[in-house]
Amino acid sequence: MLKQIRKGALLSLLMAAMCLSATPAAAADAKDLVLKGDAKCTACHDDSSAPQLLGIGKTMHGTRADGRTPTCTSCHGDSKGHAEPAGAQAKPDVIYGRKAASPAAVQNESCLSCHQKDSKRHLWAGSIHDVRDVACASCHNIHRGTDKVLDKLTQPEVCYACHAGQRIKAGKPWHHPVIEGKMTCSDCHNAHGSAGPMLMKRDTVVETCYTCHAEKRGPFVHDHPPVTENCGICHEVHGTTAENLLKTRQPFLCQTCHTPHGPFPPAVATGKTPQQPGWWNGSTITQGRGCTNCHTEIHGSNNPSLTAPTPQRFFR
Repeated sequence: MLKQIRKGALLSLLMAAMCLSATPAAAADAKDLVLKGDAKCTACHDDSSAPQLLGIGKTMHGTRADGRTPTCTSCHGDSKGHAEPAGAQAKPDVIYGRKAASPAAVQNESCLSCHQKDSKRHLWAGSIHDVRDVACASCHNIHRGTDKVLDKLTQPEVCYACHAGQRIKAGKPWHHPVIEGKMTCSDCHNAHGSAGPMLMKRDTVVETCYTCHAEKRGPFVHDHPPVTENCGICHEVHGTTAENLLKTRQPFLCQTCHTPHGPFPPAVATGKTPQQPGWWNGSTITQGRGCTNCHTEIHGSNNPSLTAPTPQRFFR
C-alpha cells in the first residue's frame, strides 16, 4: 500500500513539472495540425468542414521536414478579418482558383516566389498563359493529396477545360494515345512557357516531334521541305479522320502543293516518252491511287535522283 502511494506521488510530481515547463508556444504547436503558425486556420478548417483543406498535409506543400514549406498565411495573407469570430463573411486576403476574385497576377505572385527559379518556369513571364491571365490555381490544386494536372491519366481533363477543340480531336479515329494514357499533353507542351511556338517543349515543332519520331530526323540526301519546316503542315497531331494523322487523305493532301500527274513519265533508260496507256491520267491517280504507293519515303530519302527533267525522289 505504501509503495502504491509513493508511485502516485511521484507521478503527480512528474505531471506538475511537465505542466510548468509547457509554454504558450508549445501549447500552440500542439494544436497546430499542419505547420507552425497555422493553428488559427486549422481551428476552423478541419477534416470535417468544407472546404476540406487539410489534404495539403499529404503533399510536398505540407511537409514539416522542409524549411521552405509555406504556411497558410504566406499564401493567403494574414486575413485578419476572416480569422475573427464574427468574420465568417469576410474572405481571405488572397483567394485562389479559376473564378476567384483575386487577380491572376496576385495569385501567381505567391507561387512564383518559390517556383520561378525552376527551369521549367523561367519562361512563364510573357507566355501565352501569363498574357491571358491564367492563374496557377486554374490548373493546380495544392490542397488535394493528388494534383490532377500532375497525373498522366487525369492531366488532359484539366487542359480540356479550356482547350475544348483538342478534346474533340482526341476522340477521332486517328489520334496520339492521350486518351489511352500512354502519353499526355506535357509530353509535347510546356504550359509554363517555352521559347518555341505553341508552348512546344523544344524550340521548334519538328524538334519536339523528333523526340519520339527520331527516324524522321535525317539528314537525308533529299529532304522534303514541309517535313523540315513544320510537321503540322501535313499532320493534325491532336486527331483526325485521315490515317496517319494526316489533315486529309492522299492524294488530296499532296495536291495542295503538287499538281496532279499528267503525261506518263519519261522512260528511265532511253529518256523517250512511251505510248501513254489509256488509264494513265491525273484523274485516275486522284480516284484510285495514293502518292505513297510509289513515293514511300515521303519524309526524306537517300535514293539518288534518276534522269532529268523529272527526278524520281522519295522512292525506297
